[in-house]
Amino acid sequence: MVIHYYEEIVHIKVNSIEIEGSLEIPANAKGIVLFAHGSGSSRYSPRNNFVAQVFRQNGLATLLIDLLTETEDLIYKTRFDIDLLTDRLLTATKWLQNNAKTEKLSISYFGASTGAAAALMAAARLGKQINTVVSRGGRPDLAEPDLPKIQSPTLLIVGGNDEAVLELNQDAYNKLTVEKELVIIPGATHLFGEPGALEEVANLAATWFKQHFLI
Repeated sequence: MVIHYYEEIVHIKVNSIEIEGSLEIPANAKGIVLFAHGSGSSRYSPRNNFVAQVFRQNGLATLLIDLLTETEDLIYKTRFDIDLLTDRLLTATKWLQNNAKTEKLSISYFGASTGAAAALMAAARLGKQINTVVSRGGRPDLAEPDLPKIQSPTLLIVGGNDEAVLELNQDAYNKLTVEKELVIIPGATHLFGEPGALEEVANLAATWFKQHFLI
């Protein structure tokens, strides 16, 4: 059977609302990466879309999803409600596990900023159900109590000039008890806007995922 490239806008029901995402599955993908965006970002983020494209070029399916509705995202406090973001991410994960097109794909998380905290918390709750986690400029301190519970191999990527976040990630790295790596990209700031920095993030993450998806 020939499997063709597949893409779809998906709607996932959460209580009385729906969250929306972009699902793309390249031919013969064996794993899928679920994105957890940072505060104030969305699935339309050029940075995350660039990273997702690199993942798909490496044979990984992607689901970029808005964990908050447009109305919710206007509320500053809600953007930093890590428990809420984690619950939404868990719901999206369950949707992937029960969807006919994705149920056989191993699931990993790619989280940025506050989204990384939600990804780490969700991974701690789901244990071996989550293949691996990558954090880009993440805030793992917001998931500190859950860090020792994580069973998924975890890669932390931080800009060398993102000093405050770098310190938080170094502390988090010491609290992780699984296979782990902390990669510092010299000269990069929080959003990795420097020439070549985001490409390096994408390639590092893709390599990490592929190693653990065994594809």
